[in-house]
Amino acid sequence: MTTAKFITFEGIDGAGKSTHLSFVADLLRAGKKNVVVTREPGGTSLGEALRAILLHEKMHLETEALLMFAARREHIAQLIEPALARGDWVISDRFTDATFAYQGGGRKLDRQKLSALEQWVHPHLQPDLTLLFDVPLDVARARLDATRTLDKFEQEKADFFAATRTEYLRRATEFPQRFRIIDSTQAIAPIQEQLRDIIAGLAS
Repeated sequence: MTTAKFITFEGIDGAGKSTHLSFVADLLRAGKKNVVVTREPGGTSLGEALRAILLHEKMHLETEALLMFAARREHIAQLIEPALARGDWVISDRFTDATFAYQGGGRKLDRQKLSALEQWVHPHLQPDLTLLFDVPLDVARARLDATRTLDKFEQEKADFFAATRTEYLRRATEFPQRFRIIDSTQAIAPIQEQLRDIIAGLAS
C-alpha cells in the first residue's frame, strides 16, 4: 500500500502560503518522505510556458479557464500522477480550487462549466489535504505592494479578491474533509506549529 499523499496550498495573492510551503516540504523530508514540490499553472515545460501567457496576457475568461485546465492536465499526466505512483508526496502551490476561486469567484465564470472541466481533467484525483491560507483583503494587498511587480491577477481590484476569497471559503465548507483553514494574519511561528500538527496527523 502506497503512503503517497497530495497536498495543495491555496489562498488569495498575498495570503502568505508560499512562505510556508518550503517549511512543510522540509518537515516531510525530515520524516523520511520523498517530496516533489510543484506549482500551478506550471510544473512542466508546457505548463510554465502557459503560465507566462496566463499571468500576463489579456484573454476571454473562458479561454483563461481552458488554458488553466490544459496546463493542469499536462501537470497531472507528466508529474503528479507519476510521483504519486512512485510513493512520493506531492506539494503543489495551487490546484483546481484556485480555478474555482479565481475564474469562478473572481471572474464570475459559471461554476458548472468549471465542474465539467474538473470531471474531464481529473475525475479520480483530489488532494488529500488542502491548506487554505486566509487573510483579510487589506493585509493581502499590503503584503503584495511590499514585495514585487504584480501580475495581471495581482493587479485586480478589491471586489475581485473579495469574490475570490469568498469562493475559497465556500469550497472549504463544501469539502471540509480535506480543507484546513489557516489564519494567515498570525506570526510565522504559530502558523508553523499548526502546520506541524496537521502534517503529523496526515503522515501518521
